[in-house]
Amino acid sequence: MKHTDEEIERAAERYRLLTDALDSEVTQADDLSDLQAVATAAETTRQDEARLREAVEVARAHGRSWNHIAVALGVSRQAARQRFSRAEPTRAR
Repeated sequence: MKHTDEEIERAAERYRLLTDALDSEVTQADDLSDLQAVATAAETTRQDEARLREAVEVARAHGRSWNHIAVALGVSRQAARQRFSRAEPTRAR
């Protein structure tokens, strides 16, 4: 199940509030820094993906070919088009 960014942010805030309320004198907790690193990397990846999609949309709007975009991405033209063509706004023909 894929969660929205808003759902993830709400869950992270609930987690932060719960952990802030724990008394470290009484509560033993595992070191969760590795999971925090995973969550941070996942959020960064989501943000980077959104920026990349937007950059491809702008390049296409400026008339760049899938070949040019593919070279910039370091992938084949077919791979670039398959991945990002859904991000293209519908154009009148």
